[in-house]
Amino acid sequence: MDSLFYQNMGRLFYAVAIADKKVREVEIKALENQVKKTWLTVESTKNAFGDNLAFQIEIVFSWLKDGFKTSDECFSTFENYYKLNKPLFTPEIKQIIIITADDIADSFSGINKQELFILDKLSLLLK
Repeated sequence: MDSLFYQNMGRLFYAVAIADKKVREVEIKALENQVKKTWLTVESTKNAFGDNLAFQIEIVFSWLKDGFKTSDECFSTFENYYKLNKPLFTPEIKQIIIITADDIADSFSGINKQELFILDKLSLLLK
């Protein structure tokens, strides 16, 4: 995977977190935990500074949080990337994406209506 792949993962996971118009600290922690627990084990490529490329997920998520992008904007960008790069999305990667998105959505008082809508859109896209 390359840096662009992980940047788009950051966009997707931000789209899930901001679906209800507010990113909460527990959602950020859920993302960080998933990156450490799952994404770092999938990716071994390092950038020029020696950092694992999977950390791009957190960097882009944080950047988007400060830039006030909407859930729809971020999901649409991810969707376009996905459609142009389907071979990168193996069954294993798709499963990890769903688990990470579910974990973020469920981290604050369970999955709400807006989050459920985006999770459904994601599930349909990845089929």
